[in-house]
Amino acid sequence: MTRELFGTDGIRGVPGCFPLDDATVYAVGLALGELVGRRGDGAEPRVLIGRDTRESGPHLALRLAAGLRAAGVVPVSAGVLPTPGVAALVRAKGFAAGAVISASHNPFTDNGIKVFSERGTKFPDETEERLEAEIARHRRAPATGAAALDTDPALAAEYLDLLRARAGAKLDGLSVVLDCANGAASGLAPELFVSLGARVTAINAAPDGRNINAGCGSLHPQGMSRAVVGCGAAFGAAFDGDADRAIFAAASGKLVDGDGVLYMAARALRASGKLAGNLVVGTTMTNLGLERALAGEGIGLVRVPVGDRYVLEELVRRGGNLGGEPSGHVIFLDDSPAGDGLATALKVAEWVARQGPLENLVAGLACYPQKIVNVRVRSKPPLDSLPAVAHAAREARSALGDRGRIVLRYSGTESLARVMVEAEREEDVERWSGTIARAIEETLGRQSGH
Repeated sequence: MTRELFGTDGIRGVPGCFPLDDATVYAVGLALGELVGRRGDGAEPRVLIGRDTRESGPHLALRLAAGLRAAGVVPVSAGVLPTPGVAALVRAKGFAAGAVISASHNPFTDNGIKVFSERGTKFPDETEERLEAEIARHRRAPATGAAALDTDPALAAEYLDLLRARAGAKLDGLSVVLDCANGAASGLAPELFVSLGARVTAINAAPDGRNINAGCGSLHPQGMSRAVVGCGAAFGAAFDGDADRAIFAAASGKLVDGDGVLYMAARALRASGKLAGNLVVGTTMTNLGLERALAGEGIGLVRVPVGDRYVLEELVRRGGNLGGEPSGHVIFLDDSPAGDGLATALKVAEWVARQGPLENLVAGLACYPQKIVNVRVRSKPPLDSLPAVAHAAREARSALGDRGRIVLRYSGTESLARVMVEAEREEDVERWSGTIARAIEETLGRQSGH
C-alpha cells in the first residue's frame, strides 16, 4: 500500500491544508482512539498529547482531542513537551497511546502529528497503513466541536524526574551551552541541567510561536559552537524543535554529530561490559569513518534505512542496545526505546565530567568528507528507474570503489531527493554529488540547496 499520510516521522504538512486540515486531524484522533479503544481492559483508555512551540499547535491539539473523545478515549494534555517526553510518560503512566503535535526540525510554517503505542514506540508500518485507511474513511464524517483540553503541568515535571533518575553523575560546576531551538526544550533543558549542578548558558530559549528552528538548533549549530568558545564552556548541545535529537560542540568549537556520540557511547558501554551484541546500529547515512573506527575497536556496525523506527527495530531484532543517526537521534535502548536529545546531552555531560574534554573523547574518529545535496522534486519515482540518474550513480560508484559511498533517497517528510556522497578526497565528494544532483534536477525538478 502506498502511504499518503505517514512519512518516516509521522504526518507532516501545512496547518489548515491537507493533511493538517481540521477534518483530517479530527479523523486522525478518531482513528487512533478506535485503535487503542479496542486494546483496552475495560478501563477508559487515555491518550497523552504533547506539542512543541509552534503557533498552530494548540488548535491542532484541540482537533485531535475532539476526535479522540468521539472515539470514547480521554485526551490528556502535557502542553509543550519534547517528543521523547511524551514517549517516556506513555510508558511510565500507563497511557494507551501518545501523540505529539510537531514538525521536528522544520520551520514554524509546518506542523505534524507523531503517534506512539502504549510502549512509547512508533507504530509499525502495517499499523500506520491501517490507520491511514481508517482516517480516509472518517474524513467523510462530520466532525464534532473542539474538545476542551486542560494542561497538566505535573507531567513535564515527571519527565524531568525520569531524566534525573538516569543521570549517572552530578554536574557540579560543569559549564554548558544549551541551544533550545526556541522549541520544546526551551524551559526544560536549562532547568534539568541547573538542577544537576551545571552552570548553564541557554540560547534560543524564548519561543514566540514562529521562531522555532529559525537559524538555530541542531540544524544550525554554528551559533551554539560560537557561544561555547565565547563563554569558555566545557561543551554545548543544540536540540531540534521537539528535542528528540542533539548536536554537540567541544570547548574548541568543534562540532560533534550523532556519529560522534555513537563512537563515544560504544566505547563507554563496551568498557563497562554493557554493549549488547558488541554492535551499533546506524543508517545508510552513517559515516564510513565511524564504521572503520568501530571496526578498529572490534565493534560491528549494522546499517538500516534512514529513520529511528528502523534503528529501533534492528536493535530489538539483533539484541543490541545502541543505535542512532548522524542527525543526532541516538537510542540508548537500556534506558528508552526513543531517541531523546536531553537524555543524550546528559550522557555526554557525564562522559565529559568523568573523562575529560569532549574533543579528546572523539579523537579516534576520523569522518570521511561528506556532502548532502537536496533537490526539490515534482514526484518521487524510484531513482534507479531514471536512466540519467542511474548512469551517474553507476559512474560514481565505479570511480570510488571501496574508498567512498553514495546514498540516493527521497525525504520521508518533504518533496526532496537527497544525494549523499562521502569519499576519502574532498574533490571526489564535490564532483560526484554535483553530477548526480544535476541528473536528478534535470529529470525531476530544481535544486533547492545544500
